[in-house]
Amino acid sequence: MHIAIAGNIGSGKTTLANLLSQHYGWVPHYEDTENNPYLNDFYNDMPRWAFELQIYFLQTRLSKILEIRNSGKNVVQDRTVYEDAYIFAANLHEMGLMSSRDYKNYTGIFELMSSLISPPDLLIYLRANVSTLLKQIRSRGREYEQGISPEYLTKLNVKYEKWISSYKRGKLLVLDADNLDFPNREEDMKFLTNQINSLLNI
Repeated sequence: MHIAIAGNIGSGKTTLANLLSQHYGWVPHYEDTENNPYLNDFYNDMPRWAFELQIYFLQTRLSKILEIRNSGKNVVQDRTVYEDAYIFAANLHEMGLMSSRDYKNYTGIFELMSSLISPPDLLIYLRANVSTLLKQIRSRGREYEQGISPEYLTKLNVKYEKWISSYKRGKLLVLDADNLDFPNREEDMKFLTNQINSLLNI
């Protein structure tokens, strides 16, 4: 079984993946931000490194999906390949940070590769407003994220909402990350696990 968690930067995906892996005994797969060879360069010069960064994300995310499916284990994954394409690459192109030529090349590769994989059995979307995102970005203290602007996060949120509103690939659970505190409120975690149990029939 493959459960994936989607959400904007700072929405709490990693925290939730950790909690669910502990609760259900699922194997967690986290987004590797520490060993990404393009991330720091991208935040310093977005137009120069946008295409390379997105191709790197696409390659690593698809490799991870194949690994998950071949493992035969129940896995909870932090972030999806669909976000790379429909949110981040699309936003970079819209902002003029990725050329139309590179964007067309990227989307062609994405459509081909995504047709060869299965979607997650359950997609959990963490919906959060920009003030929540900024608070959590500051609290975790990743140096390369500290310059992320509210305007950038707002643009991403708009794209997330558009994507989620048309998501038809499988089961979907949308959560209000502004008002749910899974690490610190037992009742919130209970609410979540009840929803998951019902959707997955477990």
